[in-house]
Amino acid sequence: QVHLVESGGGLVQAGGSLRLSCTASGRAFSNYAMGWFRQAPGKERQFVAAINWSSDSTNYADAVKGRFTINRGNAKNTMYLQMNSLKPEDTAVYYCAVGRRSIYDFRSDGMDYWGKGTLVTVSS
Repeated sequence: QVHLVESGGGLVQAGGSLRLSCTASGRAFSNYAMGWFRQAPGKERQFVAAINWSSDSTNYADAVKGRFTINRGNAKNTMYLQMNSLKPEDTAVYYCAVGRRSIYDFRSDGMDYWGKGTLVTVSS
């Protein structure tokens, strides 16, 4: 079992920045890609960004390209999402997930483990 814990959410004004963190613990895991999803009230969970095991490839949803940056720590059990130029439409609960899938096919129904989420609220 892999336990994922997100942190870093909060309230920020439009145009501001936040940095989310995700830390994995539990059984050792390898060759897992890690990524972020988000779910706004009344909407389906959607892909945000993913990074592969070796941290040399990333993938982003079109809505966040150029504003969000995903990376992993050297220990590979930590992951970050730097969110800049935030917009009110970025408001959602952000979830960390891991899965043995291509980062270009990183779907919510294919993830092996999930965190409980952290709320990001962007005010206009």
